Amino acid sequence: HPDKNKDPGAEDKFIQISKAYEILSNEEKRANFDRYGDAGESQGYSQHQHRQFHHFHEGFYFDESFFHFPFNSERRDTSDEKYLLHFSHYINEIVPDSFKKPYLIKITSDWCFSCIHIEPVWKEVAQELEALGVGIGVVHAGYERRLAHHLGAHSTPSLLGLINGKITFFHNAVIRENLRQFVENLLPGNLVEKVRSNKNYVRFLSNWKKENKPHVLLFDHMPVVPLLYKLTAFAYRDYLSFGYVYVGLRGAEELSSQYNINVYTPTMMIFKEHIDRPADVVQARDMKKQLIDDFLSQNKFLMVARLTNQRLFQELCPVKKSHRQRKHCVVLLTGEGEKFAEAYEAFLTFAVANTKDTLKFVHIYNDRQPEFADALLMDDEKYRGKSAVVILERRNNAGKISYKTLEEAWQGSKEDNFILLDLLDQLRTDPGLLSSETVLADLNDELAPMFLIRWLYSTLDYILDCWDSLFHSNWREMMPLLSLLFSALFILFGTVIIQAFSDSSDARDSPPSEKEETAAKTEKNDTSFNKESNSRIPKKGFVEVTELTDINYNSNLVRLRPGHMNVVLILSNSTKTLLLQKFALEVYTFTGSSSLHFSFLSLDKHREWLEYLLEFAQDAAPIPNQYDKHFLERDYTGYVLALNGHKKYFCLFKPHRSGDEGGTLASGEDYDSSLHTEARGKSSCSPGSRSIKNKLHKLSFWMEHLLEGSLQRFYIPSWPALD
Repeated sequence: HPDKNKDPGAEDKFIQISKAYEILSNEEKRANFDRYGDAGESQGYSQHQHRQFHHFHEGFYFDESFFHFPFNSERRDTSDEKYLLHFSHYINEIVPDSFKKPYLIKITSDWCFSCIHIEPVWKEVAQELEALGVGIGVVHAGYERRLAHHLGAHSTPSLLGLINGKITFFHNAVIRENLRQFVENLLPGNLVEKVRSNKNYVRFLSNWKKENKPHVLLFDHMPVVPLLYKLTAFAYRDYLSFGYVYVGLRGAEELSSQYNINVYTPTMMIFKEHIDRPADVVQARDMKKQLIDDFLSQNKFLMVARLTNQRLFQELCPVKKSHRQRKHCVVLLTGEGEKFAEAYEAFLTFAVANTKDTLKFVHIYNDRQPEFADALLMDDEKYRGKSAVVILERRNNAGKISYKTLEEAWQGSKEDNFILLDLLDQLRTDPGLLSSETVLADLNDELAPMFLIRWLYSTLDYILDCWDSLFHSNWREMMPLLSLLFSALFILFGTVIIQAFSDSSDARDSPPSEKEETAAKTEKNDTSFNKESNSRIPKKGFVEVTELTDINYNSNLVRLRPGHMNVVLILSNSTKTLLLQKFALEVYTFTGSSSLHFSFLSLDKHREWLEYLLEFAQDAAPIPNQYDKHFLERDYTGYVLALNGHKKYFCLFKPHRSGDEGGTLASGEDYDSSLHTEARGKSSCSPGSRSIKNKLHKLSFWMEHLLEGSLQRFYIPSWPALD
């Protein structure tokens, strides 16, 4: 190709190759070339010399005597025309049909040099696979861009397989063997079971009752299961189970002689309820698809199939379309187990002897389809625990039927056989015999896999599709998935990194040892508060103080953002007004800091919560023994706690004592013991001798130390509930 090969003679060679292909692919030109050589080609074209230019693609004209490429629509091989696909045809017909047979689809276009090179192989393989039952399709990317984009084909030529609505691209060299293997790999691997011995064959055929399907055995001298047989098994997988016997294998001689098999001729047998003898046999030296289809379509169901789902009921008992196409179903309503075996065997014998085109014999298990049984038997006591026979005819697809139930339970006796046979004879001349009518609900799908299994299979298919797409699909298709994947990974790792830094920060802020505690007091290790202290100009003309309650407890403390603190004033109902006024004056200059929040806590409501916290700061506010008679008289009004919800620590401010100019900064002074003395002493100071407001004297200095990070911190394991 001149675009790939920079040799000066590449273009001439490519023109010669294309010219040779054009001649060899046209019988008339090939004959002229054989007779006249190059001159013959000119002679062959002489009949077109009056047409110097040829219309091409609605507006472009080329001199055909110069171009010798088979791209022109009139000179293109017409073998692909019958396979051409259009978008609506593909969606409405090809995709549903792919659940019955696989499709091999080629995407081609004009001016595609590689398309020319694979054409001979494609033509040969397409004809061969189509005869075996593979669907063939051709998409012209120039005219069907929407379909080509839907298939994910962004270059030509492209080959892909379609099965069960799933698209798989072909990525190997385009030769016959690779294409056949590609189609074979599209098929599920468990379609055909290899039967190798006597024991194996009995187990295989005995599954008819569990699977509710006839079983097919193919005897052939090929060691590998033929592709034709696999394609047939895929097409009939909902109706039949398939097994393969390689007659040349040791151990298969006894099986072949048992059924008198000619080992040199392929033989197909169908087994139904009786595994000791086949229900039907076909033998042919050249097994063609049409022969197999005719043979299997006549043996899709058991002699007395069990109604396991609504689809099977509709196929075996179709709705009547006219009086001539009237069909009746004879239904045995029975149970499972040895108790009902005799009645079933008698019904099966009757069905084999009286099978007709207008009659279908089926059975159903009452306990698996209770709604069906109740609608026909109406919970009649005489049928309870016994089998019953019903003759019915479907009237429409909505479930309406007309029916007649045998008056007595079915036991399989001769009398029962005569009664049933007489009713069937009367039915041929008197359709009004089915006098009862009812509406049936849809049958339960007994053989459907569990939801969890279906979900696992769907997940596995999706993972395999993604894995295949990762290596083979066009990157333009993969970009949305890759974008989603990398976004998820970015969010995940970002979260992990943030959490790791947060944990390391918590580790640094963990309670220090006694030796480090003294040094920590002299260091300003909370830089965020230092920045805030330099720019804490009040933004409002008032202080916003909210009550800390169980409603806003989580948002105002437990889930407080990192770096934020809640400064909580402890008060009682009697001191609420005075303390809040003084508290607002003391902290007003700090309201400009966005990391500080101000609240108050009612001592009358939440004394236990406060005392639990103060247990972790006993050196600053020792708690007396609970058996002390003055335990409940302790006065905590005026206490201020700075709570860091994220790092789980608090700082403590104790009320100012009269005569103490220095105030307290939670340094451990025994103010509480003096409170005890005042409470016990008869000459204690009256409330008027000490103003309540003076309790918060020097609070502003304490706030300064708080922002500097120089106050002692008391850590707790977790915040208690605020009841």
